[in-house]
Amino acid sequence: MSASAKAENAPGRVQLERPIVKPLSMMARPSKNPESRRDLFATCVVVVALLIAMEVTSRYVPDYIMPSPVAVWNAARELFFTDPYHVAVTLVRLAIAVAIAMAVGVTLGLAMGMLPAIRPYLKAIVVIDTGIPALSWMLVAVFWFKNPETRIFFILLVILLPFYALNIYEGMRALPKDFVDMIESFRPSRWQVLRYLILPHIVPYIFLTTKSVIGYAIRMVIFAELVASAVGIGARMNLAQSTFRIDQVLAWTFFLVILNLVLQAAVNGVEKLTLRWRAEATVR
Repeated sequence: MSASAKAENAPGRVQLERPIVKPLSMMARPSKNPESRRDLFATCVVVVALLIAMEVTSRYVPDYIMPSPVAVWNAARELFFTDPYHVAVTLVRLAIAVAIAMAVGVTLGLAMGMLPAIRPYLKAIVVIDTGIPALSWMLVAVFWFKNPETRIFFILLVILLPFYALNIYEGMRALPKDFVDMIESFRPSRWQVLRYLILPHIVPYIFLTTKSVIGYAIRMVIFAELVASAVGIGARMNLAQSTFRIDQVLAWTFFLVILNLVLQAAVNGVEKLTLRWRAEATVR
């Protein structure tokens, strides 16, 4: 036994208590928040109130103005068995467009943040893009592209891309100066700065942007299908409108609302799983 060990175990020596250091994952484990349960309860109350208002209104106006909830439910059951192909086509278009817009927009935002020489030009392109109405892009796509799939993809890409580019750029600007000074003290390469500092910092911004654009992307893909395609939910809604089937229009509308809620919940789940190390702050 060494001399230092003998001194530590010597009788009468006061043993200093060593602090127990918990792993970071345990310290940052988020507590259960009743906020989500209150949101779910409020959503259920609003849905029930809308159904009651719909039922009461349907008793005083013709069916082609406001059908009853039962009629809309029957139309939804009919569409569920006859149009799953159109639903699948719309979902595939939406997934591909959001994924590619995310990849290109994040790359563009990183370039805006890390390349000062071309930053003003990239910002000018993105800002000009945000000022062009969605209807203009749809009409231009009809002139430029013959393939309906190319038209819809182009419309969604140019509309969703600025959201990712600007949010990622603003996220890089929000980097804490202390973190930047600390990592710069190690004289890292540009790739190491990107990997160890910037990419972990912008992940919450990517999820935030995705949750923000999902509902907008669903509306845009339906609008694009209404204008530029004969396949998809937008095309089926156009057919229902032309045949005076307002029950089918409302059934598709309810389906899109449910689809938005499901996709939002899925992104929230992936976000919580990816950022489970981050503690949630609560404000009184």
